[in-house]
Amino acid sequence: MQITGYELFEIPPRWVFLKLETSTGLLGWGEPVIEGRAKTVRAAVEEMLDQYLIGKDPFRIEDHWQALYRGGFYRGGPILMSAIAGINQALWDIKGKHFGAPVYELLGGKSRDKVRVYKWIGGDRPEDVAAEATRLAEAGYTALKMDATNQTRFIETKASLDEITERIQHVRTAVDDRVDIGIDFRGRVSKSMAKTLTNRLESVEPMFIEEPVLPENIEHLPNIAAQTHAPIAAGERLYSRWDYKDLLKTGAIDVIQPDVSHAGGISEMVKLANMAESHDVAIAPNCPLGPIALAASIQVDTVVPNLLVQDQGFDVHSETTSPAHDLLNSNPFAFDDGYLKTLDGPGLGIDVALDVVREKAEADLDWHNPIWRHEDGSVADW
Repeated sequence: MQITGYELFEIPPRWVFLKLETSTGLLGWGEPVIEGRAKTVRAAVEEMLDQYLIGKDPFRIEDHWQALYRGGFYRGGPILMSAIAGINQALWDIKGKHFGAPVYELLGGKSRDKVRVYKWIGGDRPEDVAAEATRLAEAGYTALKMDATNQTRFIETKASLDEITERIQHVRTAVDDRVDIGIDFRGRVSKSMAKTLTNRLESVEPMFIEEPVLPENIEHLPNIAAQTHAPIAAGERLYSRWDYKDLLKTGAIDVIQPDVSHAGGISEMVKLANMAESHDVAIAPNCPLGPIALAASIQVDTVVPNLLVQDQGFDVHSETTSPAHDLLNSNPFAFDDGYLKTLDGPGLGIDVALDVVREKAEADLDWHNPIWRHEDGSVADW
């Protein structure tokens, strides 16, 4: 069997799908994208496929990963690793379909029978966020995540800190204690404000505090972790086991959050989970993306022993409100009481509706995150 061709599709709201073709007719699907940089990642995927992968045996997954990573003088980073990630997902999909087995069987078999998932909640006012949290809790979620702040200055006012604390406390009060709440700082606050806020939020007892500082400032994590008993999570913007070395060395991390569409794909995600396990650290994969990325994540989640919870970017509990379900010939995401069942079909366990994907790809997709500014006009972290 050989890889003979490919197609790439940009799909609203901000997804990129890769269809990898083989000489036997088997198709593999992957989701290579960086949110807001879809066309850049697409170009990297095309370059890797045209220059190296076309004509190769799709079963040599690890060898292809190493060639795509080590074969260039410049390596790593969000664009190249996201391109590798989507290709890697598609290769695993092909191999699983060939052997008639889900990817998790090829990786060693099940560690669990279902995967706990969480959903992000948002809103401008405390009442709006609390209402959304209540809606999702009533739908069956046992875990939610919310942003801690919008843009913040290096040193914030007491009034601003009070507002942040009140909004999060409002959500905690609105839902049952059996619903866990992750609080995402998104690297938007300075190390000083991270210490202050983690201390203030102690009473909320969050499931984790995510990315209290930017990944380039991880040396401050031990001091921040010392301010709270809440678990500290990070790693959404790290892309390989080499990136994670220094993060794990801090000793301040309780949960890593790699993304299967950014951190080198299924192969690298399993290695990252194993690496974290050796440091007594859990994994909560990031995935604010589409159905292919979620399916790939669930294949990893099914295997690794140290899973905490899985992020997901669309309403898996509802077949009527999500654009993702239209892109599949049937809905494989069986949600029940906060969990998704494992995907037991061959490959990634999903059946992509190619005709619908082609139709959706005709839309003019140009999603970019906003540029935020402070009151004085200076740029703020988004």
